[in-house]
Amino acid sequence: MTTPRPPFDALVLAGGRARRLDGASKPDVLVGGRRLLDRVLDAVAGAGRTVVVGPPGLAPPPVLCVQEDPPWGGPVAGLEAGLRALARATDEPARATDAPAGPAGGGIPALVLVLACDTPLVAPLVTALLAEAGAAVSAGQDGAWVVDTGRRPQPLVGAYRRGFLEAALARAHAAGGTRDASVRRLLEGARLRHVPDAVGQAADADTWDDVARLDERLRARED
Repeated sequence: MTTPRPPFDALVLAGGRARRLDGASKPDVLVGGRRLLDRVLDAVAGAGRTVVVGPPGLAPPPVLCVQEDPPWGGPVAGLEAGLRALARATDEPARATDAPAGPAGGGIPALVLVLACDTPLVAPLVTALLAEAGAAVSAGQDGAWVVDTGRRPQPLVGAYRRGFLEAALARAHAAGGTRDASVRRLLEGARLRHVPDAVGQAADADTWDDVARLDERLRARED
């Protein structure tokens, strides 16, 4: 039986200069015959609203596409732009996919799932991640993030309480702004549960060698 996912919105970070990919448009890089971004969008299926932060036109409606201003501001600036887009979207008429009111109030999902666009294997982790994050929020905590085999937290594969992210971004502004800010510093002090990634499903595509490995894994899995 499929485990139900708690209500959530999704924020996919798809900016960045991809210097180690020779400046290629990372969201458009193909792995297993499909764009990195499309595979991650599949992983967030069921979100109330989905926003992609990156260059214009990366995904068609109903996905919201925004870019931090100025561009290339880093993941914290991307998170800020994405949350603002989600906040604006809440002024639109409610949709059939809107969740019942949760801790965020007003029918707005309390959880925001945050994924980097270059994690094409991540889908199997998402259900566990959302379940842990939902339980965490119910217990007064701030969400959950994936921890890799080296016990390193992966902050861009996480699900966070919306109010926590908003407060953390406000603190970042007070400390000098979100542009080029550290996402790990943004999340310092967060009460987060860990979701183990035992087989590298949160692996990302920073280099062409990474792309080749991911492509091989996807083709083997889908044959």
